[in-house]
Amino acid sequence: MFNVYSVYDLEPVSGDGCYIRDASGTRYLDLYGGHAVISVGHSHPKYVARIREQAGQIGFYSNSVKNPLQDRLAHLLGEVSGYRDYRLFLCNSGAEANENALKLASFHTERTPVFSFQGAFHGRTSAAVSVTDNPALQAPLNRREDVRFLPLNDTAALEQAFAETKPCAVIIEGIQGIGGVVGPQPEFFQALRQQCDRHGAVLILDEVQSGYGRTGQFFAHQYAGVQPDLITVAKGMGNGFPIAGVLIHPRFQARPGLLGSTFGGNHLACAAGLAVLEIIRDEELIDNARSQGEYLHRALEQVSGPIREVRGTGLMLGVELEFPCTDLRKQLLFEHHIFTGSSANKNTLRILPPLSITRNQLDHFLESFQTVLQQY
Repeated sequence: MFNVYSVYDLEPVSGDGCYIRDASGTRYLDLYGGHAVISVGHSHPKYVARIREQAGQIGFYSNSVKNPLQDRLAHLLGEVSGYRDYRLFLCNSGAEANENALKLASFHTERTPVFSFQGAFHGRTSAAVSVTDNPALQAPLNRREDVRFLPLNDTAALEQAFAETKPCAVIIEGIQGIGGVVGPQPEFFQALRQQCDRHGAVLILDEVQSGYGRTGQFFAHQYAGVQPDLITVAKGMGNGFPIAGVLIHPRFQARPGLLGSTFGGNHLACAAGLAVLEIIRDEELIDNARSQGEYLHRALEQVSGPIREVRGTGLMLGVELEFPCTDLRKQLLFEHHIFTGSSANKNTLRILPPLSITRNQLDHFLESFQTVLQQY
């Protein structure tokens, strides 16, 4: 293997709901879901059955033939998300979704500049990494002079940038995940929508991590009451099966060859995507994410210890400590058998459990977290 990952000495071999087991049989509470990917829980029986059934019929053929599963997925996504009049382009990953959204915006406006935001992460492919605020991830090939990083939640800086440059697009996360669980304020979202309308720019909402019910709304930006032009989705969309997409406002014109993907929207991926949406809808997991997230947020604010701030919404929470959280995460993992996440802010612990998490499971985490914090 080309060694580019920092890997814990732990081998998960099975999962059940919000738990995974390693090769030795130890059970772990999963409050990270593999970067917010596990939305409906590990090995959900309806999810497993749908993929098995589809694999026994046809697993893949290219987009040169009809695939009714794609239409079913698009309609169900519109129904559950509230974006019924948008159309769907299917691909494989969040980076690919953002890549295609940026490309579509540039086709539409015939312009090249892009505004992104300080602390942003949009992926590692060429255009996606160019709008990611981390020079360490950008090869010389990816560094573009026409990408401008603006301070988040600074309306004056936003207005000044638009006065100086007419971008083809502005790309923003519903909540910055890797950036440390930092969210745009509703007023800033609304100002951004107004500026894009005034200057003919495309508003791209990256909901790759913050979408699919995680925040207690289907999309995080829905709390602000704004309507984007393009919305990118991935991670929780397939509960571990690679699938992603771009929701596209009806004013965008499609034509053959405009976008494309070999594996995007294949039969197995669509089966996984349909199962996830049906489970989210039928088990009311968005409501659960909202109520459990509110409970966890309040409880974390009551935990005694070196905590600076608790941020986020629903089941996308960040706990900023007064010190780097690396050792604390290892203690939670190896002493209390609880998975948590980190971020670019080394002091921030990310909590991104499956949307099916229960109150008892959260209480177990809170008790363990308090125990570990007492040692600092």
